[in-house]
Amino acid sequence: MKTIVLGVGNPILCDDGAGIHVAHQLKHYIKDKTVTIDEAYTGGMNLLDMMVGYDKAILIDTVNITEAKNGEVKRLSLHDTSKNTCHSLNPHDVSLQEALSIAEKIGEKNIPKEIIVIGIVVKELPIHFGEQLSKSIAAAVPKAVEMTLNELRKTQQWREKEVT
Repeated sequence: MKTIVLGVGNPILCDDGAGIHVAHQLKHYIKDKTVTIDEAYTGGMNLLDMMVGYDKAILIDTVNITEAKNGEVKRLSLHDTSKNTCHSLNPHDVSLQEALSIAEKIGEKNIPKEIIVIGIVVKELPIHFGEQLSKSIAAAVPKAVEMTLNELRKTQQWREKEVT
């Protein structure tokens, strides 16, 4: 089973880059050639394009969930994210859900059968530039890494690199 893990966000907009930080950490653990770890800086059709050819996609992104606390990490289905995810919708593009619908209508058969979102709750995204995560979001990164590794363990055999 081919799986893509995509850290989604903007690495120079502080907490918005949380998904990218998680992807960087995952690269230290995963050496299986059937798992691709990459970074996505946009949503919609571009995000869908990155997922074509994979059986499963795991997206790590910031989410805004009203009833959750800043820094919580949630496992969500793509359906759960239609109103909550910060990046599956791009103002110059269609949402990821719409992109998937279009792909199905035109007969695209190589889209992932399963798409999971590991969401890091960010109540308020900063409007200034910086690569540093806030304390609560930085503390969530190891939780998101572990949740992603657990998701991979569920569906396939793969080996982790030794951590030193």
